[in-house]
Amino acid sequence: MTPLTLERLQKARASLTPVALLTRLSDGEQHLFPEDAIPGALADAAEKVLFDDKAANVTLDGEAWFLQPHNPPLRMIVVGAVHVAQALVPMAAGLGFAVTVVDPRRAFASEDRFTGVTMNHDWPDEAMEALAPDTRTAVVTLTHDPKLDDPALDVALKSRAFYIGALGSKRTHAKRVERLQALGHGEAAIARIAAPVGLDIGAITAPEIALSILGQVVARRRGK
Repeated sequence: MTPLTLERLQKARASLTPVALLTRLSDGEQHLFPEDAIPGALADAAEKVLFDDKAANVTLDGEAWFLQPHNPPLRMIVVGAVHVAQALVPMAAGLGFAVTVVDPRRAFASEDRFTGVTMNHDWPDEAMEALAPDTRTAVVTLTHDPKLDDPALDVALKSRAFYIGALGSKRTHAKRVERLQALGHGEAAIARIAAPVGLDIGAITAPEIALSILGQVVARRRGK
């Protein structure tokens, strides 16, 4: 690897930018995707290794390539230090997500209730701006309080988060849609929100709801 390629790769990783390192096995020539202009078939293969988060060997037009993804860490931002969050956080961590719980209400977002968990006590919009959701980030709002959920959703919808979910009934979500529309979000943006959050598995208890949310998050990440 040349010093310039290493510098570019380190810069991409520091800025949490997903890139794939493409190495031609015949001569060691390297490219970074999507920064460098590369042929369509090779670009498609690079896109796939980023999506799968798994290195691969491919042969295109008689040339053998090794494609290695360099993705930012998986993250989950949970807005609302509620009972469902207490069940969701350890499950998400077990799936490899770095979890941050956002809640300005310190009585809820306490060390006693979330031992060893990264907490953010800023107002949700400020917290979300600072956390900057990217293509490897899932955002879940759980408070049922528009004063907390709406600011977080407002920022999340402007981000590239791969998953956005909001707890609440269909009736609750209909009112939420009206408020988000008033904030300037269009139909396509609002359609990104999974609401009611989670897969329909008949969940009732907090752990069951957490399971349904994680099932939906994994399905969205894997393109299902």
